[in-house]
Amino acid sequence: MARAKTDISAMFGAAKTKTFIGLPIAKLGGKIDARAAVFGAPCASPYWPVGAYCKGGPKAIRAGIAGYSSNLHHIDFDLGGPLLGEKGARAVDCGDLGYDAKKPAANRARIRDATARVLDAGAVPIVLGGDDSVPIPMFQAYDGRGRYTILQIDAHIDWRDEVRGERWGLSSTMRRASEMGHIERIVQVGRRAIGSARHQEVKDADAWGVTFISARDVHAKGVAPVLAAIPPRSKVILSFDFDGLDPTIMPAVIGPAPGGLTYWQAVEIMHGIAKKARLAGAAFVEFVPERDVGGIGALTAARLVVNAIGLAARQR
Repeated sequence: MARAKTDISAMFGAAKTKTFIGLPIAKLGGKIDARAAVFGAPCASPYWPVGAYCKGGPKAIRAGIAGYSSNLHHIDFDLGGPLLGEKGARAVDCGDLGYDAKKPAANRARIRDATARVLDAGAVPIVLGGDDSVPIPMFQAYDGRGRYTILQIDAHIDWRDEVRGERWGLSSTMRRASEMGHIERIVQVGRRAIGSARHQEVKDADAWGVTFISARDVHAKGVAPVLAAIPPRSKVILSFDFDGLDPTIMPAVIGPAPGGLTYWQAVEIMHGIAKKARLAGAAFVEFVPERDVGGIGALTAARLVVNAIGLAARQR
């Protein structure tokens, strides 16, 4: 006799779905009638030794929350109500962009254009990565739409000008952002351990005016210093690299380091941004499904995406 399925989807009758938590499908080339629009970007500018190492990230994150696809109208206690909040708020899933690991410029153009389409529709882009360079073309799409603050959560500072000749890769995300005229402020949270940064990169970031708050500082002082660095009513793009979290809850990354942020610290930062300023977009990157343990990383990632969608849906 076959055993009954014993997961949450069996208990609540979740239907099979390819969209994030069962959200309606929308096409980037069509009408997007929503406050938040999710899309996957499996690859931007990979370094040649590792290739498109996060290409399965968007699919895995969707799978991590699929068991709750029948629960959209249930109370979500992180958000204090149903996911989409007030009656009439909508969020959609636009699927995954195509990519070619050998054509990074084309990948970046797709991400930039997809983000622009969502912004043109008046929705908040929620991007599922994909490697850590995915946010660069996403940031570019905001050019000409005002001035923005980037809040990055990451174990690394990403201020290399180039690595082995690649200027658009994962180690250069914040360096490229600093060169964009519409980015007026960068707040980087979670740095720790060792990465690609050398003395010069730290000097350059400090000279530009980055506000750094280490993971150690977050554990010692809480999230208040992070939120104090965000001006009231500013427009904030959240760039969330999953290795910013502690590997006990997020093993599915290429560069794990002990001492990362907890789930609740990350959630409190996100909610604090939405309360004080405006969430203008979010990119969740560096999810490596092959390194996950028991699906805990995928579930954690998906829960953070749920919070981003819920916060965007509640904004006017």
